[in-house]
Amino acid sequence: MTDVTHPLSPQDCLVALMIAVSASDENVRTSELVKIDSAVNLLPVFADYDNDRIGAMSRLVFELFDQEDGLDALFGLMRDNLPERLFETAYALVCDVAAADGTLRETELRLLEEIRYELNIDRLHAAAIERGARARHLSL
Repeated sequence: MTDVTHPLSPQDCLVALMIAVSASDENVRTSELVKIDSAVNLLPVFADYDNDRIGAMSRLVFELFDQEDGLDALFGLMRDNLPERLFETAYALVCDVAAADGTLRETELRLLEEIRYELNIDRLHAAAIERGARARHLSL
């Protein structure tokens, strides 16, 4: 399996969800990777995060996606390790990654819907988060 040898930190969970959204359409785009890297390097929630963990989280997500019930396992890890106070943060981050390339594909939309459900994000709050992500990623 991966070299994940300790429970996931809340930051690991956020990174894993961002990677999952990026990989959901089986084509990880540079703009999505840049968005993940920028979030980890700039946002206060990642202030004490070890950037070397991103590789381990990537391997974990890809290994889970190779399994039949991998998405359920990923959501189980999130439920076990991500505090509820970071649920909306997680959803905002995944929306930003999904919007980073300017196109939302059907697989990304379905995964966003599942994440919204798993994190119990109110539909009105989700719409506001989605609208903000869209506004930040519009091009001329």
